[in-house]
Order: sequence, then C-alpha cells, then structure tokens
Amino acid sequence: MSYGAAAALQTAIYALLTSAPALSGVLVVDAVPPSAAASTFVLIVPEEVLDQSDKSGDGAEHRIVVSVISEAAGFLTAKALASGVSECLTGATPTLSTGRVVSIQFLRAVARRLEDGDVRRIDLTFRVRVEI
Repeated sequence: MSYGAAAALQTAIYALLTSAPALSGVLVVDAVPPSAAASTFVLIVPEEVLDQSDKSGDGAEHRIVVSVISEAAGFLTAKALASGVSECLTGATPTLSTGRVVSIQFLRAVARRLEDGDVRRIDLTFRVRVEI
C-alpha cells in the first residue's frame, strides 16, 4: 500500500471543486473557517485509505468525505451545492503530481441538521482509486 498520493489527491480535489461552475463563489477549505468567514462552504474532510496493490504495482483506494455546510434556511441550498460537488467529482480523472487517478465514484451522502437545526450538513463520500 502507498499513502504517497494523498497530498497530490487532495490538491487535485481542491482544484476540481474550486473550478466547478456549480460552486462558483463558494468557499472550499480543508479546515472549518472562523464562524464569521462563511455561512455556506465546502469542507474537504476525513479520508480513509485502503491498500489496493497488486502484481502490477502499488495502489490505494481513498475514501474521501466532502461536506457541504450551510446556515441557509432549509436544505435546498445545501442540496444544490452537494449535487454540484457530486457532478464535479464523479467520473473525474484529474492529473496528480504523484500517481494516477483511475476512477472517482460516488458512494453515499448523509444529510443532517447541526446546532439545534440552524446549520445543515451534507457529507458526501467518494471512492477514489489511485495507482502509484
């Protein structure tokens, strides 16, 4: 197994999200911004990596969670942005500085309310297959 492509993959995911028309003007971060900075943002969060090496070489499956967090009333804003995230990432094969993305697949989404219902959060999980 190799974790060697993790940083390159995060950089590529960030580049895809920040250039997606559906997310235009939305802050994309890998740490929660100060509360006053944004009422709606996209957060690149946890990642689980599983060995996918075989005879042909090293590889890994990265399960990446991208969250849409919004203080907008109702779930409509968050769901529209989550749909944009999914469309942007599913099937993409961005170029990495280390390794090669074989595929990005959508696995699941979980929508919930936070902070007494004032904040909506949708966590989207993607399976990214990388060859090193």
